[in-house]
Amino acid sequence: MGQSTFRGGTHPYEGKELSMDSPIQVMMPKEELVFSMSQHIGAPATPVVAVGDTVKMGQLIGEASGFISANIVSSVSGEVKAVEPRLLSSGAKATCVVIANDGEYTPIEGLGEDRDYTKLTKEEIRQIIKDAGIVGMGGAGFPTNVKVTPKNEDEIDYVIVNGAECEPYLTSDYRLMLEKAEELVQGLRVVVSLFDHAKGVIAIEDNKPEAIAKLQYLTDSDPNLEVKVLKTKYPQGAERQIIYVTTGRRIHSKMLPADAGCIVDNVQTILAVYNAVCKSTPSMSRVVTLTGDAMARPQNYEVKFGMSHAELLEEAGGLKGEAEKLISGGPMMGMAMYDLNTPITKTSSSILAMSKDEVAACEPTNCIRCGRCATVCPSHLVPQMMAQAAERDDLEEFQKLNGMECYECGTCTYVCPAKRRLTQIFKQARRAVMDASRKA
Repeated sequence: MGQSTFRGGTHPYEGKELSMDSPIQVMMPKEELVFSMSQHIGAPATPVVAVGDTVKMGQLIGEASGFISANIVSSVSGEVKAVEPRLLSSGAKATCVVIANDGEYTPIEGLGEDRDYTKLTKEEIRQIIKDAGIVGMGGAGFPTNVKVTPKNEDEIDYVIVNGAECEPYLTSDYRLMLEKAEELVQGLRVVVSLFDHAKGVIAIEDNKPEAIAKLQYLTDSDPNLEVKVLKTKYPQGAERQIIYVTTGRRIHSKMLPADAGCIVDNVQTILAVYNAVCKSTPSMSRVVTLTGDAMARPQNYEVKFGMSHAELLEEAGGLKGEAEKLISGGPMMGMAMYDLNTPITKTSSSILAMSKDEVAACEPTNCIRCGRCATVCPSHLVPQMMAQAAERDDLEEFQKLNGMECYECGTCTYVCPAKRRLTQIFKQARRAVMDASRKA
């Protein structure tokens, strides 16, 4: 097995104490739900319902439209009011199915029925995961059925549950590891059963002792499962870092985890697999953390997909005073939100309300060549030189400096004493490189 940490990284203020002791509350939606057909990496789903149709809870409303795509199901019963482009929290527009909630939650036939996964074939389990529309819920949104169907199935040694939750403020995975530990372990067993030579590992940072103790207790008697305790450090939960600290293996941007014999899934993704396979329930909801110093009542809520961020914030007690900045996700890798009238999707992890916009208050100055950015970079890059190349639009030099190995974790920006917006510079440069290669 690997180490308990990696070289580089940093220790931002955690902020988890605001919501970590708040048990998950279920939040029910109001009249209208908006289901984006683009809740995942890859091709958008194709709507399979039309205006005027009546739908049931759990019914397919968007069908995967390619190999890398995912189904979308309705989380409520009601009538389809529109199929039209709507704004998402990323600022982009996407085709959405708008459903008027009838408040009845009439289920499709068989929804919630118990199922014994040991009596299913691997193909049947993979098909259930695909039908359920499960994607990576840690942020990337990669279709899970594709991830658990690698070309080198016999070479998979590890199925890793990413329970690090290293992003500051977020506590949804922590609460789920405490409150749904049995289901999580069972979900891990389901995924491990797809690979003949794999062990299951639940990787958790050491700032979550209660979750560690509970999961160790539940896995102690199973020789095929183990809990790996990781040192608390950002970005410990990044895929490359968690593979390295768990197994000692390294991957880079041109490799998939499967190339290193690993499958890595987020806590909520594994629970979605459990619900789909063992409880005949497709992916319809997720836990979202509402937190930050401007949040009236920091809390974790189970929310149905399609519900509006604005409605969720209002139902949760709103803000206390003014919030200068609202972020979807955490402070390190999240995105600023300028409109809360956008739907909750499979990758919506939080609403973070900050009373002060510290980024806006910082004026970037010239690089002082202190080297801190290189010291903390988990990919062992030289951000100072990469930024110089990117600012000159020298994409060839940016690539020579391994700029495409950056995964935009924000660590360099966080430690920079000159307050340079390095991550934004790299994000734009990486996008330019990808656009150029697509055109070529």
